[in-house]
Amino acid sequence: MKAVFDTNVLFAALVTQGLCAKLLRRARLREFELVICPSIRKELRRALTAKLRCSPKEAAGDLALIDEAVASGHTPPGSVRGVCRDPDDDAVLDCASSAGADYLVTGDDDLLSLIKFEGVPIVSPRQFELLFAD
Repeated sequence: MKAVFDTNVLFAALVTQGLCAKLLRRARLREFELVICPSIRKELRRALTAKLRCSPKEAAGDLALIDEAVASGHTPPGSVRGVCRDPDDDAVLDCASSAGADYLVTGDDDLLSLIKFEGVPIVSPRQFELLFAD
């Protein structure tokens, strides 16, 4: 199974010990294939430095933790435009669809309201975690 995590899921995984951190651990254990794109990585770096006031060195350390969990990087074609109000969300949709993801995991209501994009289900972290329930 292949999943793309939106920036908000990755950010929450780094700053909390909750569900998103658990999902990141699953990715590190290769229970599924986590894919991210340069745009998601760039937005995460920006969030870490702006919201948490991380130094560039601290942000690099946090990104290294994410990189350990990522099974593959993917550079999307940049063909998705105007689907969401936020152009960063279009980049996430582009990443998920062009990477052939099975799921796009996000906490962003604008994305969640789409339910599916080009065959890729858009789910919350809780919905994604339920896929692993016994």
